[in-house]
This record gives sequence, C-alpha cells and structure tokens, in this order.
Amino acid sequence: MELSDTNLQTLTEYLKKTLDPDPAVRRPAEKFLESVEGSQNYPLLLLTLLEKSQENVIKVCASVTFKNYIKRNWRIVEDEPNKICESDRIAIKANIVPLMLSSPEQIQKQLSDAISIIGREDFPQKWPDLLTEMVNRFQSGDFHVINGVLRTAHSLFKRYRHEFKSNELWTEIKLVLDAFALPLTNLFKATIELCSTHANDASALKVLFSSLILIAKLFYSLNFQDLPEFFEDNMETWMTNFHSLLTLDNKLLQTDDEEEAGLLELLKSQICDNAALYAQKYDEEFQPYLPRFVTAIWNLLVTTGQEVKYDLLVSNAIQFLASVCERPHYKHLFEDQNTLTSICEKVIVPNMEFRAADEEAFEDNSEEYIRRDLEGSDIDTRRRAACDLVRGLCKFFEGPVTGIFSGYVNSMLQEYAKNPSVNWKHKDAAIYLVTSLASKAQTQKHGITQANELVNLTEFFVNHIQPDLKSATVNEFPVLKADGIKYIMIFRNQVPKEQLLMSIPLLINHLQAESIVVHTYAAHALERLFTMRGTNNTTLITAAEMAPFVEVLLTNLFKALTLPGSSENEYIMKAIMRSFSLLQESIIPYIPSVITQLTQKLLAVSKNPSKPHFNHYMFESICLSIRITCKANPEAVGSFEEALFLVFTEILQNDVQEFIPYVFQVMSLLLEMHKSEIPSSYMALFPHLLQPVLWERTGNIPPLVRLLQAFLERGASTIASAAADKIPGLLGVFQKLIASKANDHQGFYLLNSIIEHMPPESVDQYRKQIFILLFQRLQNSKTTKFIKSFLVFINLYCIRYGALALQEIFDSIQPKMFGMVLEKIIIPEIQKVSGQVEKKICAVGITKILTECPPMMDTEYTKLWIPLLQALIGLFELPEDDTIPDEEHFIDIEDTPGYQTAFSQLAFAGKKEHDPVGQMVNNPRIHLAQSLHKLSTACPGRVLSMLSTSLNAEALQYLQGYLQAASVSLL
Repeated sequence: MELSDTNLQTLTEYLKKTLDPDPAVRRPAEKFLESVEGSQNYPLLLLTLLEKSQENVIKVCASVTFKNYIKRNWRIVEDEPNKICESDRIAIKANIVPLMLSSPEQIQKQLSDAISIIGREDFPQKWPDLLTEMVNRFQSGDFHVINGVLRTAHSLFKRYRHEFKSNELWTEIKLVLDAFALPLTNLFKATIELCSTHANDASALKVLFSSLILIAKLFYSLNFQDLPEFFEDNMETWMTNFHSLLTLDNKLLQTDDEEEAGLLELLKSQICDNAALYAQKYDEEFQPYLPRFVTAIWNLLVTTGQEVKYDLLVSNAIQFLASVCERPHYKHLFEDQNTLTSICEKVIVPNMEFRAADEEAFEDNSEEYIRRDLEGSDIDTRRRAACDLVRGLCKFFEGPVTGIFSGYVNSMLQEYAKNPSVNWKHKDAAIYLVTSLASKAQTQKHGITQANELVNLTEFFVNHIQPDLKSATVNEFPVLKADGIKYIMIFRNQVPKEQLLMSIPLLINHLQAESIVVHTYAAHALERLFTMRGTNNTTLITAAEMAPFVEVLLTNLFKALTLPGSSENEYIMKAIMRSFSLLQESIIPYIPSVITQLTQKLLAVSKNPSKPHFNHYMFESICLSIRITCKANPEAVGSFEEALFLVFTEILQNDVQEFIPYVFQVMSLLLEMHKSEIPSSYMALFPHLLQPVLWERTGNIPPLVRLLQAFLERGASTIASAAADKIPGLLGVFQKLIASKANDHQGFYLLNSIIEHMPPESVDQYRKQIFILLFQRLQNSKTTKFIKSFLVFINLYCIRYGALALQEIFDSIQPKMFGMVLEKIIIPEIQKVSGQVEKKICAVGITKILTECPPMMDTEYTKLWIPLLQALIGLFELPEDDTIPDEEHFIDIEDTPGYQTAFSQLAFAGKKEHDPVGQMVNNPRIHLAQSLHKLSTACPGRVLSMLSTSLNAEALQYLQGYLQAASVSLL
C-alpha cells in the first residue's frame, strides 16, 4: 500500500465503517482491514491518519487500530513469517515517540501502550536510543510532553514488578537506572517546588499532581526488584517529600465526587504502597523513616471518611500497617493493649462495615461483587485490607486481638437479635470479623487450611449460620444468606462432615434464590464440597450420600440458568459439570432432558460467545454426559450425535472460532465410541477437515489432529477405498505441521496413525517422500523434541512393515543411509525417549532390527549390531536422558501473541493412551531374549561370539537376566 491520499481516504472510510453498530456494515470493514494489515506501509498510513486527519473520531479510531495491530504483529515468532516488514519497523520506532508526545491525551494513551508493547520486544537491544529520547524531553518544561514521557515509562517499566529475576532483567534495570534515576529525581524535586509556587492555581496543580502520581508509580517499579544504590543514597530526598505529600491537604484538589478518587487520594495511595514496599523489603535502610510514616498513615486512617472515593487510599494505608505489624522488629510499636484496642476500634471495625455502596454492588452489579468477594480480586477493598491487618496482628498478638474482637462480635450479634430486619448489617460485620479472625492460611483449592484455635467455628456455624440458611424463605436477608453460604465454603475443612451433609439440601434450595449473588454462591459452594477429598483419595461426599438429592439438584441447577442475570453463569455451569462427575451413572435417567437443555444453551451462546469459562464447563458437561451414558450403553452414541450434530454443523458453518476446537474434541470422543465402521455423517465431514484455513489457527491443531486420528483408527479402510484422493491432503497437513517446531509432535501423531492404520498399499507411493521430508527437517533444525518423535516413528514403521523394509527405504534414498541413521541418531539418542508406550515401541522396533534384518548380520552394518544392542539395554536399564541443549528454546503454543483462541483441553474428553504394540509384546525385555534365541538358532555360534568379545560386562549381566527370565539360552 502506497502512502498516497487515495489510500488514506480508503482507510478513513473503512475505519468509519468499523464503528457502525450494524454488523452487516461493520464486519466486512473489519475483514477488509484484516486483509490489508500484512501490506507494507499499512501501519504508517494509520500513523499518518492519526496525525493529520481533521476528524477526531478517526484519529482515535486509527490510534486504537494501530495499538491492536502492534499487539498482534510486533513480536517475531520462530517458524512464523515476520508480519511487519523491517522498513516499517524502523519508521515506526523513529516517529512514534514525537507523535505520541504531540498528540492529545486520549491518543497519547494508545500510542504510549503501543510503545510499551514494542519496547517489551525491542528495548534495549533493538531500540537503544528510546531512553535518551524520552529523558531529553524532561527539559522541555511542557508538562503535557513530560506526562506523556512518564506515562510511557510507567507502561514500559511496570513489568519489573512481576518479572522473575534474571541476569538479562538486572542488566536492563541497571541501564534504565543509569539513564533515568537522576533525571527522575530532579524532575520530582522540581515538580514539588512548582506545586508550592502554584499552590493557588487549580488547573496547574492538576497537571503537576498527575506528574507526581506517575513519578511515584515509577519509583515503585524501579525499586521493586532490589534497592538500587542511587535510591538508597537519595532516600532522604524521596522519603521526606513523600512524607510531606502524605500530610498535605489542598482544598483546590478536593473533589465533590463521592465515587471517583481524586488526584490527591491517588497520590497518597501510591505513596502508601511505596512505603509498604520499603517496610517489607528494605526494612533496615527504611528504619529511620518508619515511625513518622506510621504516624502519618495512622492519622490519615482516622481522619478519612467512608466515601467510596477513599477506598483505594484506605486499603493501601491499612495494607501498609499490615505489612509493618508482621515484621518482628516493628513488633514493639503494637505491643501496648491500648494501641491494639485503638487499631481494632478506629481502623478495623469501621472498615468492615457493609456500606450503602456495597449493598448497591450486591444488588445491581453482582458480577463485580462476586469477583471481588469470591475470587479475591478485592485487593483494594477496605474489607480485604482490614482482614489482612487482623491476620497480621494475630501473628504476634493472637490472644489479645481475639479477646478484643470477641467482645465486638458478641455486641454486634446482640444488636442484630434486637431487630433483625433493621440491624442485619451488624450480623454481616460479625460474620466477616469471625472469618478474618479464624482464617490464618487459605487456598482457592482447599478453603481455610489453618485456623485460629481460639475461635469455635462449628459452634458459630450451628448457632449463627445454619438458622439463616434453614429459614423458610430463600429471598429474605440475601446478604446474610450469601455470608452463610460463603462461611460453609471457606470453613469446609473445619466444619464436621455431618454438618456439611446437612447443609447440602439447604444449598440446593438456595439455587432458587432471586439474588444473583446468593444462587451463584450456592452453586459455587456445592461445587467446592463435591471436590473435597475423603480417605483413600475418594471424594469426601459420595454419590450414594447424594442419591436422595439427585433430581432436585439437577432440576435446580438448570433452573438457576434461567434466572435473570445468570443465563451464562460460569459458577452454575461448573457446578453442573462437577455434579455429573460426582454422581456418574445416577444421572443416566435424567440425560435426555439434560442433553436437550445443554444443546439449547450451546445453540444460544454460539451466537455470541462471551464467557470463556462458562463455555468451557458447558462442553465439559456435554462430554461427561456422553462418557457416563455410553459407558453403560455404548449404543447411545447415536442419540447424542442426533442431538448435537445440528448445532455442531451450524457452529462450523458460521466459523464460531471460540467453539471449533471444542466441537472437534467432542466429535473425537463420539467417533472413538464407535466400535464398527465410521458412519457416513462423519465421512461427509472428512474432506472439510483438511482445508488449510482450519490449520492456520493454532488453537485448532491439537483437537483436529486428534479427530483425524479417530478417523484413521475407526475408518482407515473406508478412507483408502472411498476417499483415496484425500490421502495427499492428509499428508499435506503432516508436511505443514512437521515444519513447525511448536507443532512437529502433532505432525508425528498424525503420521504414526497413518502408518499404523492405513492399508499398506494405499500409502506405498508416498512412503519415500515422507522420509525425505523428515530428513530435510532434521538437516534444517534438529531439536530434542523432533528427535524423540522421529525415533518413535521409525520404530513404529519397523514394527508395521518389518526391519528389512526400514533398511531398504533408507538405503533407497541414499546408499548406506541406514547405517548413518543407526550410528548418528538411534544409538546415541535412544536414551532420550520418554513415556511407557514410546519406550515399548522403540524397544520392539530395535529388537526387530537386531534379529530380523539379515544385512545386520553380514554386511558392513554388522559392526553396529553390538552398539545397538548396548543402546537397547541402556534404554531398559539406564535413567532417561532428559537433558536439553542450552541453545534450544521452544516457543510455547500459548505464548504466541495476539487474540488466538488458544487450545483449551477438555479434561472429560480425554483420549485413552493407545499402545500400537498392545498384547503382541507384553514384556519387551523377554521379547528381546526370545528374539535373540530365535536368531541364534538360525545362525548358531554367531550371536554368542559377538556378545562374548564386544558387549560390556554390565550389559551382558542384564542380558543374562533377560534370558533366564524368558527361560531360553543362546546357541
């Protein structure tokens, strides 16, 4: 695409159409942009538009499109074409920083993100002048430009907070500190001075405080991995200024908005974070400053109101206290009983209250409420911070703290008892306090794993939790119901099993509650109880114990999916999946109605898939229905196909990308259930599975390979007779997969199935070409993974067609090649093969080469006979060689960038491990002994003389053991 006015005009029109709400206009425009994004100059056209276009909406749209383009295409992935040409890359890096700095804030943010994506790949090696270019702009004095630089630096350096330590990372951070730490410190001091100068100018203060927030965030990122020498030397400057900013109160920066945090709150929150980082990681160096920070933050907590806009500030301030009180040498600050009482009274209890804003979220924004409350993404909520502070204090002062709070809990419960309908929030706070006090250690998988011995959890459960759940109306006091259900969930390991069993019907009943939070918690609690382990690694709650509840459980779970707001509730769908898995054959009577409801749901969500977890559990539930029913009655597979195929066809025709990998897995499961020939409905689909477009998406590859393997296992003869013209297509897929380091093993899975199942004559003409392709790949890029797969393949070929056929095909490609493969690949590398079945295939294959290949006994290949036998005994007796050469680094499929529906493996569609050798050979060691005996009978004396002169003593000893075990001897 040329950089011409015509192209700019075309691009403008298409970008406009991508904003159209009508899919008939929008989708073709999106497809067009997708089709041209590989063209040279495309990104430069977008940058030109966002700089020169007269329409703001086009500028913004071009900036978002550009950022997403960079996100999808900038990373260069091994084995895949470079999606942006080099000249475009150079031009982008040369122009993007000045363009970002001169753009309005909305566009600046998009370009800043794009710079950090490019920086993540190219900085510092391929973009060495980025830092200098940014630092030089600090001199401009224009805070619009400075904030642009700070924002970009923040998005570039924030990854230092969660990267693993490595030499590469340290080198990069050192380079950044050398160039950036001093200018940042000077900017910090200058900005503070400007704040004093402009103390009465609201608009100037807003810009300056935006800078200070970004500077404080950068301080956190640059200090996270370790304490840099520069910051240690300049701690006085930073900490004194941070402290004075914490205590600053400027009326001009206060906002009237009760919800949205203002600049002052955001800055103070970040400073609390910075102080907590130093108190936790660099406590020795930070000690002189700690007392004044504790005082300032304490004052901040007792003077800050309950409005939502202060939530982040209050939670970060409490988290600071929590991190300090856990450190042994700050213990003395909290020892006094009055201090503890004061903290409990003024900080913890007030911040555990259920506020009007929480109630609003509970009723109107339940998804967000659940995410915060259940999934622990509540790090910045007051309640979570107060809970962490209780845990921190309990580390050294468990007795006194429990004593102080027990009083609060009792008085709160008494208040509730006086007038439940008015005072229910007191009980909510009491339950939350008990939970915070009792839980010392918690995991998502097991709930509470360590509890406070001073709190009687079962007694509290029986007296205060069960009565709420037993009340006749499921819709009364929804918050307390949710609290009660959450209590069961959290303390499921502490509450006795009989109490849990008594709770199950109560939880099933609450699946009917109108409140989204209540019925979601009920579903989640059931799912968690069903995964608890009892003795002997079985489930704690058995299918027999659930027998009385099966019908009502399934009815209420599926009914819950029809409640407003829960039509795609992932917790309910996960509970359905887990119920099926626990109940097994008890669900068979309900399958006809269940599968109808699941198929209807599948059809509805396939129109616009938006909840990946829900969709995943739905497909898992479908797989379980099939597995459980067909295990009891294999003939039932046909009725599942009838129920599902219409929807599957629609999904494939409409190219619903998110669902296609799932559909292939379910179809594989169904096809593998068939015992006889492949039904014609599957054969009609076969040619479509070979279309190249399907194989372009990484997420499709594993399930498609498995589906093709199922076709080959069940219907190789049908393919050979009715679809022989499709064999080249099948081999084309193998050729594509084998060329990629990420997917070559999938290519071998397919090739092994072709060799194992296809009638020999149908692949005769292609055999030599297959080997030539494999050798070309070996020459170009020999990786450990490829070698392992290659060894399994040649041994499988040997088992299927005979050792002589293997020797002949190698030597027909190039004379003496068989010897080279033995010497350079099989003998030195066989130790690397892993996996029971894979080792067995290699052992049987090598045994055939040793004992059923005449050229091994009387040509120049004979010298390899003993080394090959030695290697085989090594495969049996030596530990597996799992070393991988240093220079080898596989790109993981999941790591490829951009929005790709990554392959999601369905646990309940699992494929049984297949052993192609099967019963033919049970024990490969005995098989070797018997085969050697047979060989020695055919040529007496030869085998024994070779063994006695050349085989090392240890291997000979092992071999004698095999011969004894097989009760045979060598002649």
